[in-house]
Amino acid sequence: MAAQRKLSPLPFTHVKLADRFWAPRIEVNCAVTLPKEYAMCEATGRIAAFDLKWQKGDPNPPHVFWDSDVAKWIEAASYALATHPDPRLDELLNGVIARIAKAQQRDGYLNTHYIVFERAGLDRRWTNLRDNHELYCAGHLIEAAVAHYQATGKRALLDVGCRYADYIDSVFGRGEGKLRGYCGHEEIELALVKLYRVTGEERYLKLAQYFVDERGQQPHYFDIEARRRGEDPARFHFRTYAYNQSHLPVREQSVVTGHAVRAMYLYSAMADLANETGDASLLTACERLWHSVVGERMYLTGGIGPSASNEGFTVAYDLPDETAYAETCAAIGVVFWNHRLLQFDGDGKYADVMERALYNGTISGVSLDGAKFFYQNPLASRGDHHRQDWFDCACCPPNIARLIASVGGYFYSTDAQGVWVHLYASSEADVGALGLKIRQTTSYPWDGRVKIEMELDQPRAFTLHLRIPGWCERHTVHINRTRYADGQPVNGYLAIRREWRSGDEVVLDLEMLARLMQANPSVRQMVGRVAVQRGPVVYCLESADNPVSPLDRITLPLDMAWSVEYRPELLGGVAVLHGEARVDDISWSGGLYEPARPIRRQPIEITAVPYCVWDNRAPGEMRVWFRS
Repeated sequence: MAAQRKLSPLPFTHVKLADRFWAPRIEVNCAVTLPKEYAMCEATGRIAAFDLKWQKGDPNPPHVFWDSDVAKWIEAASYALATHPDPRLDELLNGVIARIAKAQQRDGYLNTHYIVFERAGLDRRWTNLRDNHELYCAGHLIEAAVAHYQATGKRALLDVGCRYADYIDSVFGRGEGKLRGYCGHEEIELALVKLYRVTGEERYLKLAQYFVDERGQQPHYFDIEARRRGEDPARFHFRTYAYNQSHLPVREQSVVTGHAVRAMYLYSAMADLANETGDASLLTACERLWHSVVGERMYLTGGIGPSASNEGFTVAYDLPDETAYAETCAAIGVVFWNHRLLQFDGDGKYADVMERALYNGTISGVSLDGAKFFYQNPLASRGDHHRQDWFDCACCPPNIARLIASVGGYFYSTDAQGVWVHLYASSEADVGALGLKIRQTTSYPWDGRVKIEMELDQPRAFTLHLRIPGWCERHTVHINRTRYADGQPVNGYLAIRREWRSGDEVVLDLEMLARLMQANPSVRQMVGRVAVQRGPVVYCLESADNPVSPLDRITLPLDMAWSVEYRPELLGGVAVLHGEARVDDISWSGGLYEPARPIRRQPIEITAVPYCVWDNRAPGEMRVWFRS
């Protein structure tokens, strides 16, 4: 890959989605999810924490990561405001931002947990970067500041973010008297790059570079600060700094380790810095780590991180289904990272992973009514795993809200020669640099036919890059009803260069077959098992459609035929799959064990629904992987 990006993402504000998958979710996000999250932040004291009224001995002290939940809500609400103007939401944001600005200290510091404890005589700023999320919260506040400024043009929160970044820059670095630390939970790094881009202030970029470069250096900073606190570093709860990706300098890392969200945020920052600085060594490290994630440690749904104990990774090919952690935030991080990597050379492998996570492992994190959330996204359930109203650690609800509100930004990019179409949905995109509007008409992801209409201010020669997804084995393209056969996809994209005129029409037909997928045989938990995927969508069986208990009695023959039925009244409108499977016909004496005998299998008609919409009906079993 080149060390700097060839592509530039088209902002989400230039893309208006009007499809049956994303557009309803965007509307629900605005109407239900954002108000619900604001109410929960109020009810739990997260917003009131910025009033700094807590006193020693009072109940409900501000938690170390509360500020980040409010910040992500502000970011999500700002994105929503940019595409769906709402005076009430605008005023609500103004009020929250005013409370945040008032809480900022004279030196620029801003963290509600530490400020109130400091006033109670417990001044512990920057004494536990390993565990206590100070810089992580600062990063999310800065991201929120950038988002709000870009959405509204108002500087109130941006000025707060700049003052805080200036203060952080005065504290950290390699200069005399500065702390050579970095955060245990990465986030500040990518936020500072965003702040640099919107302000042009190079100190912010250099500070982000410092935090990435310093990570994992020896002597290890987390050892130093633990001793300063009077603690034995060896008593670190997670025992290894691989947990927070600080076990080695980042350029020496080749295997993804530890907490999955932290890893994705770090790698996203590395990709950002590679672009801004031209540092190819960061990009090379990202490529190595990408193969470790995607080639050995990613679920079929695009989820990552099988283990609850560290909210992250274990060993290669360890991908259990029922106990999968697969945190919603981690899948969102997969989208962030792969979208960044996609911009360097336009390699479709990154778009394939981004799409897999978007249509499966991220969007499963919120209910269709927008009011309940998954933290964990297992690939099998006995009927006891359900979305919740909120969490004590509430990182996932506002994270999925900000992704949905800005999802249009993942569909297109531009380069010096033309435009790249990464994702498909009925929509309209304004590519101002080319004097071009692109109108997509499609039922994607339920159907593979995509019509693209061009509206141009004048005839113009440019290259249209159409993504041919990795799951698609056959495709056809027609331009103005004439078959186009002048080229083959390169790295997952078909490049069509010509002089385009207003009214030109491109029709892309992607063959979208239901297929049984199998895992690498090293994934011991899935040996002899298969899962169903059609297009980008992974399917599951729920007991609501398949009254078999347990669902694991069902076997999917490799040669089974599937029929597709779009059901507009079901689960917000989905394409369901029907097929004839087999079910074990077992008579049992009632004991726990008995001698084995041949199993009789009877035909059974089954119905599969998209994994992303499971647990939106009556509680019951769910399963993705089945015996074949």
